[in-house]
Amino acid sequence: MFQTYDDTANPALGAERAKRLRDELRQRGLDGFLIPRADEHQGEYVPPHAERLRWLTGFSGSAGLAIVLLDKAAIFIDGRYTLQVRTQTDIDVFEPRHLIEEPPARWIEENLPKSAKLAYDPWLHTVDAVARYKAAAEKAGGTLVPVESNPLDAVWADQPPPPSAPIHPHGLQYAGEASSQKLKRVSASLDGADAAMLTMPDSIAWAFNIRGQDVGHTPLPLSFALLHADGHAELFIDERKVGPEARAHLGNVVSIRPSSDLASALDELGTQKKTVLIDPATCASWINDRLKAVGATVRRGTDPCELPKACKNAAEIDGTRAAHLRDGRALTRFLAWLGTTAPKGGVDEITASKKLEAFRADTGELKDLSFDTISGAGANGAIVHYRVTQGTNQPLQPGELFLVDSGAQYLDGTTDVTRTVAIGTANAEQRDRFTRVLKGHIGIATARFPDGTSGSQLDALARMALWKAGLDYDHGTGHGVGSYLSVHEGPQRISKLGSVPLKPGMIISNEPGYYKTGAYGIRIENLLVVTPAAMIEGGERPMLGFETLTLAPIDLACVEKTLLTAEEVEWLNAYHARVREALTPGLDEATVAWLRDATRAI
Repeated sequence: MFQTYDDTANPALGAERAKRLRDELRQRGLDGFLIPRADEHQGEYVPPHAERLRWLTGFSGSAGLAIVLLDKAAIFIDGRYTLQVRTQTDIDVFEPRHLIEEPPARWIEENLPKSAKLAYDPWLHTVDAVARYKAAAEKAGGTLVPVESNPLDAVWADQPPPPSAPIHPHGLQYAGEASSQKLKRVSASLDGADAAMLTMPDSIAWAFNIRGQDVGHTPLPLSFALLHADGHAELFIDERKVGPEARAHLGNVVSIRPSSDLASALDELGTQKKTVLIDPATCASWINDRLKAVGATVRRGTDPCELPKACKNAAEIDGTRAAHLRDGRALTRFLAWLGTTAPKGGVDEITASKKLEAFRADTGELKDLSFDTISGAGANGAIVHYRVTQGTNQPLQPGELFLVDSGAQYLDGTTDVTRTVAIGTANAEQRDRFTRVLKGHIGIATARFPDGTSGSQLDALARMALWKAGLDYDHGTGHGVGSYLSVHEGPQRISKLGSVPLKPGMIISNEPGYYKTGAYGIRIENLLVVTPAAMIEGGERPMLGFETLTLAPIDLACVEKTLLTAEEVEWLNAYHARVREALTPGLDEATVAWLRDATRAI
């Protein structure tokens, strides 16, 4: 099994651990410390030894920050985790604050004492973040100071060691482009810089056509790389991870150096007065500080691999179509089982999650889940990033909604899909809310837009039906997805915040939702790929649109047809016809019979 259900959060530990950290800060003459949910690579996916925020506070979400002063502390989370943080964290020790609406910089301005020294680990914060915190500390009359060694690590007695899992070549049949070609293409985009510092493991995995096993659910090789303007690259990695096969694969395009060589490599760039490109939104402050200290010229820009990685090539798109077809059959087998079993009783959140994983494993192609399955019955479905444990496990009850958000990692693609189903009969309010979410989902799926359109310009299409009822949801509508890589990938997204223009080949989720605290949650999620759209009759400009990749029934028991337009009904019927036609081959007779009914025209 790729997921466990242990209840590891213990809010009672927070006070004692905060005291130990404060004692360490006093010994060092410091007045506070910043604890992000990040490692040296600043990504969402971190190994166990970097789960410092979780160890200190109990909070297990994928984004957040704690600030510990000698007399108070706060934990900052976004809208996905406002409920979760209160169940996992001692809020008498760590005051919950909204990461966006009440940002850490503002809290620092209002709470840092004058002349106080607020410390941070420069490996664990980006260049941009350090600039914000430095300005806030100075505005409060204090100073932001880097530490050479992390004070939290000093009091975390049983901290796990860093990972050392082996890396593997990612075959050309999946990658679609040789690493040498990628490096040549990306190095040509450096625009006068002598080298680019690559710090994001997914960029390195993509550029070198390698995959790793250093973090859960995502095949990342934790490492750093320098890409030089002549196309040569250096990979800084724990050499225990590089076996003969990987070494042979990398040997043609990259020099392999131990992780400990990174500092000296940066020093060499400074000695040679080189210009180095860094992405201040993702690069650790330590790297920026080192380059400047040794005399290199630092140029700020975006990670040069980010956009090429996001725009999938034909092989990657074909692969993700195959992955979604395989995954759709597994999910449909699960939904058929759920539909016939859950109303009889005896099914709980863990049972359902394990059953879904088993159906995916039956494909023989499953490498991992793409994240811990969100299996939320009733009120637990209203917790956006709920993770079921032995302590929170609830039965699926008649009259309730069950939300299951899950995904898989296959060599040919990464999946992410959410379905909300009624256990028995949905009531009128549930059908109303579900149908408004469905209308938003269809609004995104059928959107046509000119080149240059960003996800922020489309976001309102997903929310309009909810807004008309005075409702909304506190998460983005869509995130990018990688190719056997990160289930959350940038730079593409659909959200209220600004983002880059959507480009052909980008894979993105379509997942509007609605959450009624203490009652139920609703989310409908498919993955889409941006494609050129057919010319509109009478139109004057070429348009882009979306191809829906995900193949799985949407629960008709939750649909209030009277709220749908004729065009929306047509879309739902056409989507279900496509699902039925695509998935039927390879399914057993009983599941086909269930699928036929689940995808009937309305």
